[in-house]
Amino acid sequence: MRLPTTMTAIEITESGGPEVLQPVERPVPEPGSGEILIAVAAAGVNRPDVVQRLGLYPPPPGASDLPGLEVAGEVAAVGEAVTEWKEGDRVCALVSGGGYAQYATAPAAQVLRVPAGLDSIQAAGIPETFFTVWTNMFDRGHLAAGESILIHGGSSGIGTTAIQLAREFGATAYVTVGNAEKARFCEELGAVKAINYREQDFVEEIKSITDGAGVDVILDIVGGDYLPRNIRLLRVEGRLLQVSLMGGSKGELDLGRVMRNRLTVTGSTLRPRSVAQKGEIAASLRERVWPLFEAGKIGPVIHQTFPLAEASRAHELMETSAHIGKIILSVE
Repeated sequence: MRLPTTMTAIEITESGGPEVLQPVERPVPEPGSGEILIAVAAAGVNRPDVVQRLGLYPPPPGASDLPGLEVAGEVAAVGEAVTEWKEGDRVCALVSGGGYAQYATAPAAQVLRVPAGLDSIQAAGIPETFFTVWTNMFDRGHLAAGESILIHGGSSGIGTTAIQLAREFGATAYVTVGNAEKARFCEELGAVKAINYREQDFVEEIKSITDGAGVDVILDIVGGDYLPRNIRLLRVEGRLLQVSLMGGSKGELDLGRVMRNRLTVTGSTLRPRSVAQKGEIAASLRERVWPLFEAGKIGPVIHQTFPLAEASRAHELMETSAHIGKIILSVE
């Protein structure tokens, strides 16, 4: 494949609002050893991109300064020591940055084939949320068939992913959402009950639904003052999985309840983890989740697609939280 020397990318010109996202010309990156170069057809937009734009989530050492944590497209070139991919392969990948561009490099271990039956727009909505949900719900949270899980932000990309995986692996999912439309969507997707947190106390609702028992696992994107409420809802041996902090990083923790009920409070961020660790997650997804995509049992929920040049509009939508599922940038 004959590659251009420059490409269009979206740069964060300075910390600030969506307007600081501007198209620029950048050199096409070269894949290093163990990496591939992807001709990007589509890129996912995620909450961490917004936080990076605000100047609060700098990329890890060695990562691109461009936003964008997931892409889909075709392999344009392969670096040394890469044997599993070749030019022209249709792939999606988790990246540590650089996704808002016509070309992006990715470690080969973090690359997966586009599931049969999905296009690039759909595939670009997979990596960030599926890697995050899988490693938290199953690797760290050990969610098992027959258990129950409360998913905060049920209509988000994380939430719609978690609902589907909980459903397919035999767990009972409850979610919190911000309006009736989102509640209906989540219940149609597989949540047993969606609770509108603006109108209902989710602690009282879950207690009522479960006859006071609570849930085995909670997947939380909020943090802050949700912490003590989450702890109150966990059963003996329950697990709280913190994956984002939209409500703040500090909350009151009742250590007595943690001890009495033998609770686990854990969390993780995906971006700083090693290529080897992310590669292990990719291998689990390939084995356990990709067959579900190809059987048509699960799929990314795509809310809206924007052209790459309109990344600022995509961020404006993300900040309203009005969307259900994923927001995607079309690069083709």
